[in-house]
Amino acid sequence: MNDADKSKHDPYMAKSDASSLRRGWTTGACAAAAAKAACQALVTGTFPDPIEITLPKGQTVAFPLAREGVSDDRAWAGIIKDAGDDPDVTHGAMIVAEVRRAAPGAGIVFRAGEGVGMVTRPGLPIPAGEPAINPVPRQMIRDSIAEIAERYGGQRDMTVTISVPGGAALAEKTWNPRLGIIGGLSILGTTGIVRPFSCSAWIASIHRGIDVAVANNLPHVIGSTGSTSEKAAQSLYSVPDFALLDMGDFAGGLLKYLRNHPVPRLTIAGGFGKLTKLAQGALDLHSGRSQVDFDGLAAFSSELGASADLVSAIREANTANQVLGLCTDQGIDIAGSVAIRAHANALSVLRGAEIDVDVLVIDRQGAIVAGTRS
Repeated sequence: MNDADKSKHDPYMAKSDASSLRRGWTTGACAAAAAKAACQALVTGTFPDPIEITLPKGQTVAFPLAREGVSDDRAWAGIIKDAGDDPDVTHGAMIVAEVRRAAPGAGIVFRAGEGVGMVTRPGLPIPAGEPAINPVPRQMIRDSIAEIAERYGGQRDMTVTISVPGGAALAEKTWNPRLGIIGGLSILGTTGIVRPFSCSAWIASIHRGIDVAVANNLPHVIGSTGSTSEKAAQSLYSVPDFALLDMGDFAGGLLKYLRNHPVPRLTIAGGFGKLTKLAQGALDLHSGRSQVDFDGLAAFSSELGASADLVSAIREANTANQVLGLCTDQGIDIAGSVAIRAHANALSVLRGAEIDVDVLVIDRQGAIVAGTRS
């Protein structure tokens, strides 16, 4: 098989048009493969290694087993998650599936083992009281077990327990605690493939955070560009942790989703540079995808009465924070101007959604230097 043929079956071979970064596998794909291997061992007494599964979009991929075991009534298999070149918190984690025979008619029953969380709040794709194993991974596991039953004549009624040793500690680095997923990680994925540095994964996390806020009737959420701005906003407003939305650079992802899933009040909190971009019309605030317009900042300052020398210095500045310092030294409220314009741009994206919006501009020391209300 040549490389072109391999790429049809192995998403590792498929490179992004924008880079040569290697793709990896979701926890859901690993869980499905481990469950299939364990199920086949339970039925036949033999583990397939590697184990091959079909991903939701039809790609066929194979995973080597890192752990295996079988007894009279159960079998288990483990797969090491490889996230490719994505900085995924679960990269290198062991995803373990244990399969036991269930009572006839039970279907596939899912259980959370060590390191897999339980859902405790409404608003997520899985209802409260269920293991945090998302719908697509559940369907992949069901399909894999059905394939084994059809091939070997085994039963289709199984209890599947997914574990991630050490997953509880890893989950503290994710959104799970804020979303009310307690005790461990979520088993995730819609395609089975991790795309490096995926914007879509971050935006999906923002959307799930909003879903939880709406389902729990939260009156106020905070979207922040980073931990410093989040801490400053939370110190000002008394909101629970699951009202904190790690917006990062994705102001557009936050605002567009809120447009159709509104909450009563939104606070946008961010550093001066990030919010300058929002004030100037950008919705993706990443340095690689939008830039501060220093001529625009110079115009803002001129409208506020800045001297010709200051306006010239702003045009020649290297960073937004340098501009903030120059203006602060001369009593020019450039941060206030940015807050007002960022607020106006946010409202334009929300398109009349009934959301009370305020904007907080935070400096590098975590102080609130400007703010505005609708």
